[in-house]
Amino acid sequence: MEIDKIPAWIFALEQEDAAFLKNFVLKSGSLKEIARLYEVSYPTVRLRLDKLIQKIELNDQKEEEPFPAFIKGLAVDARIDLETAKMIIEKYKREKEK
Repeated sequence: MEIDKIPAWIFALEQEDAAFLKNFVLKSGSLKEIARLYEVSYPTVRLRLDKLIQKIELNDQKEEEPFPAFIKGLAVDARIDLETAKMIIEKYKREKEK
């Protein structure tokens, strides 16, 4: 596979997230199996998966402008939550259209 055909969100994953995703696939998506593997509770695994999904969604969206990219970066780093990031970006887009 050519490197330019690999989705950008894959490159944005931290090593720990990539390992979690690999284990998730190898365990056929079984959160119970992942919980056993990591020796944590099912809700902990679910939360981690939800955060990983948010990171992937944020990185998968193509945003050329620096300000929305900055806000997305804050959300990916868990400095602000995803919903707040979305509200800020939407407000920015509306103001920009005026």
